[in-house]
Amino acid sequence: MAKRYLQTMFKRLLPIVAAMLLALPAGAGPLVIFAAASLQGPLDEVVAGWAAETGGEAVVSYAGTSALARQIDAGAPADLFISASADWMDWLEGEGGIAPESRVNLLGNALVVVGRGDPIDPLESLPARLGEGRIALALTNSVPAGIYARAALEALGLWEPLAALIVETDNVRAALTLADLGEAEMAVVYRSDATAAPDLAILASFPEDSHPQIVYPAAITAESTAPDAAASLLTWLQGEAAAAIFLSAGFDVKGAP
Repeated sequence: MAKRYLQTMFKRLLPIVAAMLLALPAGAGPLVIFAAASLQGPLDEVVAGWAAETGGEAVVSYAGTSALARQIDAGAPADLFISASADWMDWLEGEGGIAPESRVNLLGNALVVVGRGDPIDPLESLPARLGEGRIALALTNSVPAGIYARAALEALGLWEPLAALIVETDNVRAALTLADLGEAEMAVVYRSDATAAPDLAILASFPEDSHPQIVYPAAITAESTAPDAAASLLTWLQGEAAAAIFLSAGFDVKGAP
């Protein structure tokens, strides 16, 4: 009787236990990182170092910062957000999408023109050098690299002469790709992006005071299912091993000499 009773109870409880397991948070799975497209490459290397050292797992989803922020706000499952814009991180914080106490400024960058040929000097000669060619920028109304680019071009009086020649893309790496493939003669990208296209050269650099400061803030998301692992990776991102990788890729590292 006892054996039959236990078997019956087990059969009754099995669906309940299975449902409970399915309902458990996905914290045991890979850490999910949403990161600005311009971080692709060096961030992969940094995350691989963290995984090798800690035994953790992580996957990175790259896109334009604005798209990622909106996805997180809409409920997309992410544990850590690395933005190329303080403004978009501010917006997501205002929407309750991040844990504010976890927020740190990780990196900085510079804005450059890439293409083929000789350097552009002075920068104001860019329209003449471009001629009837095209210049690629990330979306100038939403993507940080595009916003910075438009601000810099406007500050130098170059926006109007170039407006009809501008091709806008979903993110800064897409702009780089157009120039790399020759579908645009030039692109305005981050200095770090130039390392991802060895066939292109930095033709000119924009003055730092021609656009808002380029900052990459990072934060754990408010709905992270693995906040401890996210905190571990965030600490690693601020360490010496990560700094060496980011510096070699053309980023500025906050706190580095």
